[in-house]
Amino acid sequence: MPGLSKEITLELVRVTEAAALMSSRYLGRGNKEMVDKMASDAMRGMLDYIDMQGVVVIGEGEKDKAPMLYIGEQVGNWEENTPELDIAVDPVDGTRLVAYGLPNAISVMAATDRGAIEYLPTFYSYKLAVGPELAGKLDINASIRENLRVAAAILNIDISELTVVILNRDRHREIIEEVRKVGARIKLISDGDIAAAIATALPESYVDIYIGIGGSPEAILAAAALKSLGGEIQIKLWPIDEKEKNELTEKGYDIDKVYKTDDLIKSDNVIFAATGVTDGDLLRGVKYSKNIAITESIVMRSKTKTLRKIISHHNLKYKTIPLKSEGEVRFINGKKTK
Repeated sequence: MPGLSKEITLELVRVTEAAALMSSRYLGRGNKEMVDKMASDAMRGMLDYIDMQGVVVIGEGEKDKAPMLYIGEQVGNWEENTPELDIAVDPVDGTRLVAYGLPNAISVMAATDRGAIEYLPTFYSYKLAVGPELAGKLDINASIRENLRVAAAILNIDISELTVVILNRDRHREIIEEVRKVGARIKLISDGDIAAAIATALPESYVDIYIGIGGSPEAILAAAALKSLGGEIQIKLWPIDEKEKNELTEKGYDIDKVYKTDDLIKSDNVIFAATGVTDGDLLRGVKYSKNIAITESIVMRSKTKTLRKIISHHNLKYKTIPLKSEGEVRFINGKKTK
C-alpha cells in the first residue's frame, strides 16, 4: 500500500477545523461533554472523506466510550490502494477550557505510517519537553536543579530568565517548589499540555521547558509535532498506584524506561495538524463575525520539516460539516440538509 503523501496534509487540517468549529459553538456553556461530543462527531464525519485506511491508535478510550473516537476505530474511506495509516486524535485538548471560555484549547490530530506509533500502557506519563536548542541536552532522570542549570548554560542566559511550563496540579507541588528554589520563572496552566509541550519549540512562545505528569495520549501527539520542529520529548510511564505498577511489571513493561521522540513516533514521515478553539500561546481560537467564522491552524510534516499556519474564513451561509451521528450534512449555523 502507498505511504503517507503530502496531498493528505490539507485534508487533516479540514478535520481539525471542523472539530474546532463545532466545539466552539458551546464556548462558555459549561458543558464539557457536549464540547467533546460535537468535536468527535465532526472529526468522524470529516475523516470518512479522506482517501486512507486509517486506524485510531491514540484516541479517547475503548469502543464502549463512544461518542469519543476510540482506540481501534477505523476511519477514512478504506478504498482499495489507499494508504494504511495510524491516526492519533484529540478532538479537543482542553474540553474544560472550552466549556468555561478559558484559553489554550485546541483540536489535534496526527497521521503516520501503520505501526509507527508507540503504545503506552498507562494513562499518565512523566514528561519533559524542550525546543531544538535543548533537544538531546537534558535528562528526565536528572534533578530539576541540574536540568535548569544545564538549560541556562546552553541558552547562555541566567537561570532566572528560564520559563518553565507546568500543569497546575497538586501532584506537581514538589516540582513547582523546586523550580522556585532554583530561581526560574514558572508559567502555570490549568489544562492543554499538548500546546504547552509544542510551545517550547516555537520562539514566539517564550517558554523553554515543559515538565510534569500528564496524559500519555497527549505525549504522543506532542511528539508528532516536536518531530517536525526539531524539539524533543522524553517520558516515563507513571502508574497511578501499586496495583497498576504491578500489572505493568507482570506484562513485561519497564517503568524506568525513558521513551524519547523517536521511540514514540518511529516513522520519519508524520503529519501533525491542530486548530485553535480558544485563544492560546500556540493558536488563536475560533472567531465569529456575522456569517463568517475564522479559524487559525498549524500543520507540520516531519519529512520536510515544513510548518504552515493557515487562516481560514468559513462562510456560514454555505459551510457544511458532516456529522457522523446524523448521517447527513449540517450547516454550521444549525440548519440541516440532506
